[in-house]
Amino acid sequence: MSRLTSAPSGTPAPASARTSGIDWRTVFAFPNPVNEYAARITAGLVVLLSAVTLVTGFGWGPAAIAAGFWLRVLFGPRISPLALLSVKVLAPRLGKTRLVPGPPKRFAQGIGAAMSTTASVLLAAGLAPAAWILLAVLIVAASLEAFAGFCLGCAIFGFLQRRGLIREDVCEACNNISLRRA
Repeated sequence: MSRLTSAPSGTPAPASARTSGIDWRTVFAFPNPVNEYAARITAGLVVLLSAVTLVTGFGWGPAAIAAGFWLRVLFGPRISPLALLSVKVLAPRLGKTRLVPGPPKRFAQGIGAAMSTTASVLLAAGLAPAAWILLAVLIVAASLEAFAGFCLGCAIFGFLQRRGLIREDVCEACNNISLRRA
């Protein structure tokens, strides 16, 4: 009998004996550290897409923005078109790299995913003014990251970590200045 079928008939094999061949941690991995310049470029592209959506009133815009955020939250920059453009094409042209901790950036992407998803739902529910206001707030937050280098989601992450709502070991570099890279 194989390892997978060695349990008595009708009893599933123990979890330790099952092998799926997929390492789910790598599927849903997020880079740590992250190139801050690539993150800022991605934020700039979010600002551009959001502003075009706001100005034109395209109803599909918030859904497209939400999809991009969810791709980045779940899979890092490997699948998101905006992140791929930033990481593979635009950031290398700058020729600079500044590494920052990844967990706060993933948290910030999660906030963007929640905001843009909510805007999509509001728009679908016929509450367009509320959706556009939420999109405008997203533009402000992404603009702070893109143009001023201030990540609002990262600041919220740090606040929650200092209050004990996010474990310290989630981002040790956030707590220990000696672990941060220049």
